[in-house]
Amino acid sequence: MNKELIKMWISENKLRPKQTDIEKIKSLIESARINTETALKIKIDINTATVIFREIYESVRQLAEAKWMLEGYEPKTHEIALESLKDVEIKNKLKLYQLDRYRKIRHDANYQGFQVTIDQAREILDFWKTAGKEILMVLEKEVK
Repeated sequence: MNKELIKMWISENKLRPKQTDIEKIKSLIESARINTETALKIKIDINTATVIFREIYESVRQLAEAKWMLEGYEPKTHEIALESLKDVEIKNKLKLYQLDRYRKIRHDANYQGFQVTIDQAREILDFWKTAGKEILMVLEKEVK
């Protein structure tokens, strides 16, 4: 992670140094794994799209928070949390540039009452299958 960005985010109170808590990191990773396994079992339709999207997004955010914690920081916003994943070495790094869009969709669903579409739910499920699982595996290795 870029040290200048980290300094800036700390000065803007978007990130703070925090002692590494391996048990909390493991808990975040395990929670992300369990939540996505559960979300993957739900049949996608107009009534479940928002729930599926939120759960997958939240799992990705938990992994992002775990990544920051491994580096000795705690993010104060979702936007900063997701930045940590852009440094994770996965096969399809281009997928990581969709994270901010997912954050905005989730925000609109949570705070504006917008319904997530079936296509958006499928899109984040595809993200999980092509990038999220790999991020999960990378972080599990880093914790060991």
